[in-house]
Amino acid sequence: MGKTKATLDTNILISALGWEGNPKQVFAKVLKGEIKLVISDKHFTELERVLDYTKFQFTEEQKGRFKALVLAVATLVKPEEKIKVIKEDPDDNIVLECGVAGNVNYIVTGDPDLLKLKEFRGIKIRTPREFLQEVNDAGAARQIIVK
Repeated sequence: MGKTKATLDTNILISALGWEGNPKQVFAKVLKGEIKLVISDKHFTELERVLDYTKFQFTEEQKGRFKALVLAVATLVKPEEKIKVIKEDPDDNIVLECGVAGNVNYIVTGDPDLLKLKEFRGIKIRTPREFLQEVNDAGAARQIIVK
């Protein structure tokens, strides 16, 4: 079994930068090399746009360092398939496209439109808390088997 691959929705990446909590713990697993982050060019463009929202008040230095960090640790994919599953917010489909193109195990999101799917083409769609629980349980199970 290979390393867990995940696409982190923009809301998770923003939360990981700005606040303590489960999204930051998920991103920490990426930084430690425990999780392989997969992102697409459209997904990254959305991240850049959202980082600029004035309500977040991130400094230019914070935004620049975070974008560089994401690019340094992520595998960039170019989705070729156009997915139109989420009707309520069509922009959410770029997360599904990224996940499919990257052949990920998980999409981690706080978005209710994505979460209600629970799974898409074999990709588990989870909140940060659910994701952490599942990967931590899987890691513990592997340690028991190895011992």
